Amino acid sequence: MNVYTLFSGTVLALSFALFSPCVAAGEPYAKITYPHDGEKLGAMSKKQIAYEVDPGPRGDHVHLYVDNGEAAVLRKLVGTHPLDSMAPGPHALCIKVVNKAHVPIGVEQCVKVNVE
Repeated sequence: MNVYTLFSGTVLALSFALFSPCVAAGEPYAKITYPHDGEKLGAMSKKQIAYEVDPGPRGDHVHLYVDNGEAAVLRKLVGTHPLDSMAPGPHALCIKVVNKAHVPIGVEQCVKVNVE
């Protein structure tokens, strides 16, 4: 076995190991990247939510909920959205992946924040 054959085989094996899981995974997910769970937000500061989602084959877009009330329809898979002013106290922020009929498919994430 020469060095070229060994090197080529190693590169090919590493390519499959590194790139195959990314392509095969494809699991839908919803992630709130800001604010973090338990974070304290200033009452006078501009508030926004940052998120990223992969809706998978059953999902289409995302709905944002503040304290169980629908606050926005989000069409981007990665983005930010301003939050309306919230009264001081605890609040729940949720993003839910929904289908074209706006029905949640069970992929969501929620965080709890406290406005001070």
